[in-house]
Amino acid sequence: MAARVMSEEDITGLAELLRNLDEAATLDEIIANDLEFHRRIAAGSGNTVLSSLIDGLSGPTTRARIWRGLTEEGAAERTRQQHRAIYDAIAGRRPELAHAWATVHVAGVEHWLRESLGEPGSALVDS
Repeated sequence: MAARVMSEEDITGLAELLRNLDEAATLDEIIANDLEFHRRIAAGSGNTVLSSLIDGLSGPTTRARIWRGLTEEGAAERTRQQHRAIYDAIAGRRPELAHAWATVHVAGVEHWLRESLGEPGSALVDS
């Protein structure tokens, strides 16, 4: 939805948010940037329910984000790359591509979480 309706001003702000995340950023800075990235996209989509959901989940998921950043090698760089791909699709007004990248992004987090919890079918249980 954001790729269809997000204002040019908001897209520019999203680009600045990504640009302002220094390569030497701390895990706390990366997580804060991640939360803000998701918040801005939800707000830019015009979907108030999604915005409320993102706001409501941000606090409770912070610990999981920290844990992932500490335990999954390459998580921060993968997040940066996926955020950039999502941004590029939004800026290019390509909603299907933005949706696909968002799905990849969320699925990766879900996969990590399932493995971390040792759910059946995950690598931790199967090995």
